[in-house]
Amino acid sequence: MIPEIINSVVEVFSAVWWIVLPLTLFFVFRDLWLQYVRGEYRKSIQWVTLEVKVSRNILKTPKAMEQIFAAAHATYSFGIKPFDKWWEGKIEDWTSFEIVGHSGGVYFFIRTAAKYRNLIESAVYSQYPDAEIRESDDYTDLFPSVLPNKTYDIWGCDFILARESAYPIRTYPYFEATVEEQRLDPVAAVTEVMSKLKEGETIWLQVLIRPTGDSWKKEGEEIVGKLIGKKPAVKSSFLSEVGEFAKNLLIAPFGEPVWSEKSASAASAAPPLTPGGKEIIKEVENKISKIGFETDIRFIYIDRKDSFTRSNIAAIMGAFRQFNTQNLNAFRPASETITVARQPFKKKKEYLRKRFLYWAYRVRLMPVKLPVLNIEELATIYHYPTMYVEAPMLRHVESKKGGAPVDLPIE
Repeated sequence: MIPEIINSVVEVFSAVWWIVLPLTLFFVFRDLWLQYVRGEYRKSIQWVTLEVKVSRNILKTPKAMEQIFAAAHATYSFGIKPFDKWWEGKIEDWTSFEIVGHSGGVYFFIRTAAKYRNLIESAVYSQYPDAEIRESDDYTDLFPSVLPNKTYDIWGCDFILARESAYPIRTYPYFEATVEEQRLDPVAAVTEVMSKLKEGETIWLQVLIRPTGDSWKKEGEEIVGKLIGKKPAVKSSFLSEVGEFAKNLLIAPFGEPVWSEKSASAASAAPPLTPGGKEIIKEVENKISKIGFETDIRFIYIDRKDSFTRSNIAAIMGAFRQFNTQNLNAFRPASETITVARQPFKKKKEYLRKRFLYWAYRVRLMPVKLPVLNIEELATIYHYPTMYVEAPMLRHVESKKGGAPVDLPIE
């Protein structure tokens, strides 16, 4: 039986190989070519790293940072043309907002393409006029190009959403209060951990954002429609409509034709919404009403092997739990990036994951498929600390700068 099956397969392949093989090679070559030209495009990007220091007495809420992210959406191309995609390798440009902590202090960086430097600086100054922005060397160059090694070990992961992108996380309005003493700053949980790092250890946190269009909002509209009991529209094609017409033409002499519904039912028999259901609809609609970015949040902790402190890892992981809710959305580590593996070959798997994660952080690698966060969610995760954050190692502008008087004599 088996030899007969093998002979049949060989006969079929020998008859159609001249069609199957070229098609297979075409698709393989197409994907390899796309990877190559995109790699060349990434190499051609000239990056600039900007350190941002702000005043100690910031009274502005993360709403100011929300406007900065809104301005960063101006880099969106509204769809890459086929020629640019397949020949130039062009991809949607991205920006990295980073928080770095070590024994010397807590730093805020923005790494962006040099052509967008004026855009980013103008957006920051428009919301924080007293800020100080200066070009800085890439801090990742202070460590070896490959980790882990004999001296240092690392731990890290990428954070992704636990549910669909249309469900929001807990955002900064939840942490605000009208009474000054009750106001909370969600970034304080991260900066406090970074302020207590010992010599030789460091925490890197980067928020990579890539602007996206409005297609992701359809998911939210479908969720809202499902919760209120709205029936989805029935999609039909030309062939299905022709088939339906022919079918009804045949049965017309014997009975009444039956036509399928082409539109969604305006009202269906849905149970009344609970207070929790109403809250979900409100939060989903609020999220999809704002500009969105494909987002990757990457966290790395580095320390010497002889003094590796896992309590700092737990503290950062715990800091991200403050954005989680049971009924909406939450952050969780991406299983394929977390530097923990199982048997067999546990140590080898962990070593390779650590090397890849460290390399991905240094090159600011953006994965292809990512969840979407809107500007309110991004401003919650990354913003400049308000005066209520008392982390001792935060780097602030120590003195206010001013321009020279316009009537100052120059001779």
